[in-house]
Amino acid sequence: MNDLSLDLTPLFALQAALDEDIHCHHGVDYPSTHERRVLALLVELGELANETRCFKYWSNKGPSPKEVVLDEYSDALHFFLSLGIPLGVENYTHHFRDDQGELTRQILQTYGLAFDLLDHYEAHNYARAFGSFLNILPLLGYRPEEAVEAYKKKLAVNYKRQESGY
Repeated sequence: MNDLSLDLTPLFALQAALDEDIHCHHGVDYPSTHERRVLALLVELGELANETRCFKYWSNKGPSPKEVVLDEYSDALHFFLSLGIPLGVENYTHHFRDDQGELTRQILQTYGLAFDLLDHYEAHNYARAFGSFLNILPLLGYRPEEAVEAYKKKLAVNYKRQESGY
């Protein structure tokens, strides 16, 4: 039995602070940016898939370097966390599944569940989509700590972008 888990509670607080900074710099709030956040998440999931090259059956080239894939994963993680905050999600521990499938299928499932958040934005749908996304991590061969480290690294970049008028 797989007992691998990831406590994301500290990341929600970090994301809420970044979101507040963005709100102050750009005069936006969660309701006014919901559709754009969902679209941004879908774009980031597509960029993640592109860097893994998991769908490129016509090519023998392997995935991008680990740091690049983790960077794209962390971009999507930012938007997943951000989408959870208006739903009141502050505490979240994910228990990874034992029955991992195939990477392409998992990304497609996550994409579909994330798309559903556009019109069915409720906590249970969010939890399903976020859980599906988190289950991509072991399929990439990465440890949860690596995703957290990549998130924090990108968080610093995102703050610098806000300071520079990105």
